Amino acid sequence: MSQQHFDLRLATRRDGSRDGQLVLVSQDLRHCVPVPDIARTLQAALDNWGSAAPRLDALHRSLDAAGWRDAERFDQSACMAPLPRAYQWADASVYRNHARLIYKWRQEPIPPRYEDEPLVYQGGSDVMLGGSDPIDAVDAAHGIDLEAEIAVITTDVPMGVSAEDAVGHIALAVLLNDVSLRGLIPAELARGFGFYQSKPATSFAPVAVTPAALGDAWRDAMLHLPVRIRLNDQWFGHPDAGEETVFHFGHILAHLARTRALGAGSIVGAGTISNADPAAGNACITEARVRQMLDGVPEHALHPYLANGDRVRIEVLDANGASVFGAIDQRVRIAAR
Repeated sequence: MSQQHFDLRLATRRDGSRDGQLVLVSQDLRHCVPVPDIARTLQAALDNWGSAAPRLDALHRSLDAAGWRDAERFDQSACMAPLPRAYQWADASVYRNHARLIYKWRQEPIPPRYEDEPLVYQGGSDVMLGGSDPIDAVDAAHGIDLEAEIAVITTDVPMGVSAEDAVGHIALAVLLNDVSLRGLIPAELARGFGFYQSKPATSFAPVAVTPAALGDAWRDAMLHLPVRIRLNDQWFGHPDAGEETVFHFGHILAHLARTRALGAGSIVGAGTISNADPAAGNACITEARVRQMLDGVPEHALHPYLANGDRVRIEVLDANGASVFGAIDQRVRIAAR
Protein backbone atom coordinates (compact mmCIF):
# COMPACT_ATOMS: atom_id res chain seq x y z
CA MET A 1 0.00 0.00 0.00
CA SER A 2 1.33 3.48 -0.90
CA GLN A 3 2.15 5.72 2.02
CA GLN A 4 -0.37 8.14 0.50
CA HIS A 5 -3.18 5.75 1.54
CA PHE A 6 -2.35 5.33 5.23
CA ASP A 7 -5.22 6.60 7.37
CA LEU A 8 -3.41 7.79 10.50
CA ARG A 9 -3.74 10.33 13.29
CA LEU A 10 -0.71 10.58 15.56
CA ALA A 11 0.05 12.59 18.68
CA THR A 12 2.84 12.91 21.22
CA ARG A 13 1.86 12.56 24.85
CA ARG A 14 3.87 14.02 27.71
CA ASP A 15 5.78 11.37 29.63
CA GLY A 16 8.56 13.41 31.23
CA SER A 17 11.00 12.98 28.35
CA ARG A 18 12.03 15.59 25.80
CA ASP A 19 10.40 13.79 22.88
CA GLY A 20 7.31 12.35 24.59
CA GLN A 21 5.40 9.17 23.83
CA LEU A 22 3.89 8.48 20.41
CA VAL A 23 0.20 7.52 20.45
CA LEU A 24 -2.17 6.45 17.69
CA VAL A 25 -5.42 8.44 17.85
CA SER A 26 -8.94 7.46 16.78
CA GLN A 27 -10.77 9.35 14.02
CA ASP A 28 -13.05 11.08 16.52
CA LEU A 29 -10.01 12.12 18.63
CA ARG A 30 -11.56 10.47 21.69
CA HIS A 31 -9.26 7.47 22.12
CA CYS A 32 -5.59 6.65 21.78
CA VAL A 33 -3.11 3.83 22.25
CA PRO A 34 0.66 4.03 22.74
CA VAL A 35 2.66 2.13 20.14
CA PRO A 36 6.10 1.38 21.69
CA ASP A 37 6.48 -1.85 19.71
CA ILE A 38 6.32 0.19 16.49
CA ALA A 39 7.93 3.48 17.49
CA ARG A 40 8.42 5.19 20.83
CA THR A 41 8.43 8.69 19.31
CA LEU A 42 7.11 10.31 16.18
CA GLN A 43 10.66 10.98 14.98
CA ALA A 44 11.45 7.27 15.33
CA ALA A 45 8.38 6.48 13.21
CA LEU A 46 9.42 9.00 10.55
CA ASP A 47 12.98 7.66 10.48
CA ASN A 48 11.52 4.29 9.47
CA TRP A 49 8.29 5.44 7.85
CA GLY A 50 8.36 2.78 5.15
CA SER A 51 7.99 0.05 7.76
CA ALA A 52 6.34 1.96 10.63
CA ALA A 53 3.45 3.47 8.66
CA PRO A 54 2.06 0.12 7.38
CA ARG A 55 2.20 -1.31 10.90
CA LEU A 56 0.47 1.75 12.35
CA ASP A 57 -2.16 1.55 9.62
CA ALA A 58 -2.81 -2.14 10.31
CA LEU A 59 -3.17 -1.42 14.02
CA HIS A 60 -5.53 1.46 13.29
CA ARG A 61 -7.73 -0.80 11.17
CA SER A 62 -7.88 -3.46 13.87
CA LEU A 63 -8.75 -0.88 16.52
CA ASP A 64 -11.47 0.53 14.30
CA ALA A 65 -12.91 -2.94 13.82
CA ALA A 66 -12.95 -3.47 17.59
CA GLY A 67 -14.44 -0.06 18.33
CA TRP A 68 -11.24 1.03 20.10
CA ARG A 69 -12.18 -1.26 22.97
CA ASP A 70 -9.74 -1.01 25.91
CA ALA A 71 -8.09 2.09 24.38
CA GLU A 72 -7.19 5.05 26.59
CA ARG A 73 -9.02 8.38 26.60
CA PHE A 74 -7.25 10.91 24.41
CA ASP A 75 -6.49 14.09 26.36
CA GLN A 76 -5.44 16.95 24.10
CA SER A 77 -4.15 18.98 27.02
CA ALA A 78 -1.66 16.20 27.86
CA CYS A 79 -0.02 16.47 24.44
CA MET A 80 3.20 18.09 23.36
CA ALA A 81 3.73 19.27 19.80
CA PRO A 82 3.61 16.23 17.48
CA LEU A 83 7.37 16.77 17.03
CA PRO A 84 8.49 18.53 20.24
CA ARG A 85 11.85 19.22 18.62
CA ALA A 86 12.48 18.85 14.93
CA TYR A 87 15.53 18.64 12.72
CA GLN A 88 14.20 21.47 10.57
CA TRP A 89 11.37 24.03 10.51
CA ALA A 90 11.10 26.03 7.31
CA ASP A 91 8.20 28.30 6.46
CA ALA A 92 7.07 29.66 3.11
CA SER A 93 4.68 32.45 2.14
CA VAL A 94 2.33 31.22 -0.58
CA TYR A 95 -0.86 33.22 0.01
CA ARG A 96 -1.05 36.17 -2.38
CA ASN A 97 -3.27 38.25 -0.13
CA HIS A 98 -0.98 37.84 2.87
CA ALA A 99 1.97 39.08 0.82
CA ARG A 100 -0.08 42.00 -0.45
CA LEU A 101 -1.07 43.11 3.05
CA ILE A 102 2.20 42.38 4.87
CA TYR A 103 4.34 44.25 2.37
CA LYS A 104 1.96 47.19 2.62
CA TRP A 105 2.57 47.06 6.38
CA ARG A 106 6.34 47.03 5.80
CA GLN A 107 5.97 49.80 3.21
CA GLU A 108 7.97 47.69 0.77
CA PRO A 109 7.21 46.21 -2.66
CA ILE A 110 6.45 42.50 -2.90
CA PRO A 111 9.79 40.76 -3.59
CA PRO A 112 10.73 40.22 -7.24
CA ARG A 113 9.84 36.77 -8.58
CA TYR A 114 7.40 36.19 -5.70
CA GLU A 115 5.26 34.10 -8.06
CA ASP A 116 8.21 32.36 -9.73
CA GLU A 117 9.68 30.55 -6.73
CA PRO A 118 8.59 30.15 -3.10
CA LEU A 119 9.68 32.69 -0.52
CA VAL A 120 11.04 30.74 2.48
CA TYR A 121 12.76 31.37 5.80
CA GLN A 122 14.19 28.88 8.29
CA GLY A 123 12.92 29.11 11.87
CA GLY A 124 13.96 27.66 15.20
CA SER A 125 12.99 24.02 15.70
CA ASP A 126 14.72 23.06 18.94
CA VAL A 127 11.63 23.90 21.03
CA MET A 128 8.14 23.35 19.61
CA LEU A 129 5.16 24.06 21.87
CA GLY A 130 2.01 22.03 22.42
CA GLY A 131 -1.40 23.45 21.62
CA SER A 132 -2.20 24.11 25.28
CA ASP A 133 1.15 25.63 26.21
CA PRO A 134 1.20 29.38 26.92
CA ILE A 135 2.56 31.92 24.47
CA ASP A 136 5.43 33.23 26.57
CA ALA A 137 6.72 36.74 25.91
CA VAL A 138 8.82 39.30 27.71
CA ASP A 139 7.14 42.54 26.63
CA ALA A 140 3.74 43.36 25.09
CA ALA A 141 5.43 46.28 23.34
CA HIS A 142 7.09 43.74 21.02
CA GLY A 143 3.76 43.41 19.19
CA ILE A 144 2.79 39.78 19.85
CA ASP A 145 0.92 38.39 16.85
CA LEU A 146 -0.54 35.00 16.00
CA GLU A 147 -0.23 33.37 12.56
CA ALA A 148 -2.47 30.39 11.79
CA GLU A 149 -0.87 28.00 9.31
CA ILE A 150 -0.88 24.51 7.84
CA ALA A 151 2.41 22.63 7.52
CA VAL A 152 3.58 19.18 6.47
CA ILE A 153 6.07 16.81 8.05
CA THR A 154 8.26 14.94 5.61
CA THR A 155 9.99 11.64 5.17
CA ASP A 156 13.51 11.83 3.67
CA VAL A 157 13.39 14.17 0.66
CA PRO A 158 16.19 13.69 -1.90
CA MET A 159 18.10 16.62 -3.35
CA GLY A 160 16.79 17.69 -6.75
CA VAL A 161 13.34 16.14 -6.31
CA SER A 162 10.60 17.37 -8.64
CA ALA A 163 7.48 19.07 -7.28
CA GLU A 164 5.40 16.12 -8.44
CA ASP A 165 7.61 13.55 -6.71
CA ALA A 166 8.02 15.70 -3.59
CA VAL A 167 4.34 15.20 -2.79
CA GLY A 168 5.09 11.52 -2.16
CA HIS A 169 7.46 12.52 0.65
CA ILE A 170 4.71 14.19 2.69
CA ALA A 171 4.01 11.97 5.69
CA LEU A 172 1.72 14.17 7.79
CA ALA A 173 -0.11 17.49 7.90
CA VAL A 174 -0.24 19.69 11.01
CA LEU A 175 -1.90 22.90 12.24
CA LEU A 176 0.27 25.55 13.89
CA ASN A 177 0.52 29.03 15.35
CA ASP A 178 3.67 30.72 14.08
CA VAL A 179 3.93 33.52 16.64
CA SER A 180 5.61 36.74 15.47
CA LEU A 181 6.87 39.75 17.40
CA ARG A 182 5.96 42.46 14.93
CA GLY A 183 7.74 45.23 16.79
CA LEU A 184 11.08 43.47 16.34
CA ILE A 185 10.74 42.47 12.69
CA PRO A 186 11.60 45.75 10.88
CA ALA A 187 14.91 46.26 12.70
CA GLU A 188 15.93 42.62 12.23
CA LEU A 189 15.17 42.60 8.51
CA ALA A 190 16.88 45.95 8.04
CA ARG A 191 20.15 44.32 9.10
CA GLY A 192 19.85 42.01 6.08
CA PHE A 193 20.15 38.65 7.81
CA GLY A 194 16.54 37.61 8.46
CA PHE A 195 14.31 36.73 11.41
CA TYR A 196 15.56 35.50 14.76
CA GLN A 197 14.39 37.26 17.93
CA SER A 198 11.14 38.22 16.21
CA LYS A 199 10.20 34.55 15.75
CA PRO A 200 9.71 32.84 19.14
CA ALA A 201 8.66 29.21 19.62
CA THR A 202 5.95 27.85 17.32
CA SER A 203 2.86 26.09 18.73
CA PHE A 204 1.12 23.04 17.25
CA ALA A 205 -2.30 21.45 17.50
CA PRO A 206 -1.94 18.02 19.12
CA VAL A 207 -2.74 15.70 16.21
CA ALA A 208 -0.71 15.14 13.04
CA VAL A 209 -2.78 13.64 10.22
CA THR A 210 -1.81 11.75 7.07
CA PRO A 211 -3.07 13.24 3.79
CA ALA A 212 -5.22 10.13 3.18
CA ALA A 213 -7.00 10.67 6.50
CA LEU A 214 -8.08 14.11 5.26
CA GLY A 215 -10.06 12.59 2.39
CA ASP A 216 -11.35 15.01 -0.25
CA ALA A 217 -10.18 17.96 1.84
CA TRP A 218 -6.60 17.15 0.76
CA ARG A 219 -6.11 17.79 -2.95
CA ASP A 220 -3.45 19.39 -5.12
CA ALA A 221 -1.06 18.95 -2.19
CA MET A 222 -2.96 21.43 0.00
CA LEU A 223 -5.63 21.29 2.70
CA HIS A 224 -8.93 22.72 1.47
CA LEU A 225 -10.78 23.56 4.68
CA PRO A 226 -11.35 26.79 6.62
CA VAL A 227 -9.08 27.43 9.59
CA ARG A 228 -11.13 28.95 12.42
CA ILE A 229 -9.49 31.55 14.63
CA ARG A 230 -10.96 33.05 17.79
CA LEU A 231 -9.42 35.73 20.01
CA ASN A 232 -10.72 36.03 23.55
CA ASP A 233 -13.69 33.86 22.57
CA GLN A 234 -14.63 36.19 19.70
CA TRP A 235 -14.61 35.25 16.02
CA PHE A 236 -11.52 36.55 14.22
CA GLY A 237 -11.43 34.63 10.95
CA HIS A 238 -12.09 31.45 8.98
CA PRO A 239 -9.93 31.69 5.82
CA ASP A 240 -9.75 28.62 3.60
CA ALA A 241 -6.29 27.04 3.69
CA GLY A 242 -6.45 25.84 0.09
CA GLU A 243 -7.52 29.01 -1.69
CA GLU A 244 -5.62 31.84 -3.37
CA THR A 245 -2.18 30.23 -3.17
CA VAL A 246 0.77 30.69 -5.52
CA PHE A 247 2.39 27.31 -4.76
CA HIS A 248 1.46 23.99 -3.12
CA PHE A 249 3.53 21.86 -0.76
CA GLY A 250 5.14 19.90 -3.59
CA HIS A 251 6.51 23.13 -5.02
CA ILE A 252 7.78 24.28 -1.62
CA LEU A 253 9.55 20.98 -0.91
CA ALA A 254 11.13 20.90 -4.37
CA HIS A 255 12.39 24.46 -3.84
CA LEU A 256 13.91 23.57 -0.46
CA ALA A 257 15.54 20.44 -1.86
CA ARG A 258 17.03 22.14 -4.90
CA THR A 259 20.56 22.08 -3.48
CA ARG A 260 20.32 19.75 -0.46
CA ALA A 261 18.32 16.81 0.83
CA LEU A 262 15.79 17.21 3.65
CA GLY A 263 15.88 14.79 6.56
CA ALA A 264 12.87 12.85 7.78
CA GLY A 265 11.00 14.93 10.31
CA SER A 266 11.43 18.26 8.52
CA ILE A 267 8.43 20.53 9.15
CA VAL A 268 7.54 22.80 6.23
CA GLY A 269 4.84 25.47 6.41
CA ALA A 270 2.91 27.28 3.72
CA GLY A 271 2.71 30.58 5.59
CA THR A 272 -0.09 32.57 7.16
CA ILE A 273 -3.42 31.62 5.62
CA SER A 274 -5.12 34.54 3.92
CA ASN A 275 -8.16 35.10 1.70
CA ALA A 276 -8.83 38.37 -0.12
CA ASP A 277 -12.51 38.38 0.84
CA PRO A 278 -12.82 40.47 4.03
CA ALA A 279 -15.72 38.24 5.11
CA ALA A 280 -13.19 35.43 5.68
CA GLY A 281 -11.56 37.48 8.41
CA ASN A 282 -7.90 37.13 9.27
CA ALA A 283 -5.34 34.60 10.47
CA CYS A 284 -3.02 37.22 11.94
CA ILE A 285 -3.55 40.54 13.69
CA THR A 286 -1.27 42.49 11.36
CA GLU A 287 -3.53 41.67 8.40
CA ALA A 288 -6.53 42.94 10.35
CA ARG A 289 -4.67 46.15 11.14
CA VAL A 290 -3.62 46.71 7.53
CA ARG A 291 -7.18 46.19 6.33
CA GLN A 292 -8.31 48.75 8.90
CA MET A 293 -5.63 51.23 7.80
CA LEU A 294 -6.70 50.84 4.17
CA ASP A 295 -10.25 51.63 5.31
CA GLY A 296 -9.05 54.82 6.98
CA VAL A 297 -9.11 53.68 10.61
CA PRO A 298 -6.74 55.88 12.68
CA GLU A 299 -3.68 54.36 14.35
CA HIS A 300 -5.05 54.58 17.88
CA ALA A 301 -8.17 52.59 16.93
CA LEU A 302 -6.43 49.67 15.18
CA HIS A 303 -6.89 46.13 16.47
CA PRO A 304 -4.44 45.66 19.36
CA TYR A 305 -1.74 43.03 19.38
CA LEU A 306 -1.89 40.29 22.01
CA ALA A 307 -1.69 41.21 25.68
CA ASN A 308 -1.09 39.27 28.87
CA GLY A 309 -3.91 36.80 29.48
CA ASP A 310 -5.34 36.97 25.94
CA ARG A 311 -6.68 33.68 24.59
CA VAL A 312 -5.96 32.34 21.10
CA ARG A 313 -7.91 29.38 19.72
CA ILE A 314 -7.20 27.88 16.28
CA GLU A 315 -8.97 24.81 14.92
CA VAL A 316 -9.96 23.09 11.67
CA LEU A 317 -13.32 21.35 11.39
CA ASP A 318 -14.17 18.86 8.65
CA ALA A 319 -17.34 18.86 6.55
CA ASN A 320 -19.19 17.12 9.39
CA GLY A 321 -18.06 19.62 12.01
CA ALA A 322 -15.50 17.31 13.64
CA SER A 323 -12.10 18.60 14.73
CA VAL A 324 -9.34 17.47 12.38
CA PHE A 325 -6.14 18.24 14.30
CA GLY A 326 -7.55 19.04 17.72
CA ALA A 327 -7.28 22.64 18.88
CA ILE A 328 -4.59 25.15 19.61
CA ASP A 329 -5.96 26.87 22.71
CA GLN A 330 -3.42 29.15 24.36
CA ARG A 331 -3.10 32.07 26.74
CA VAL A 332 -0.50 34.80 26.45
CA ARG A 333 1.85 34.92 29.43
CA ILE A 334 4.16 37.90 29.71
CA ALA A 335 7.03 37.44 32.13
CA ALA A 336 7.02 39.66 35.20
CA ARG A 337 9.91 42.12 35.34
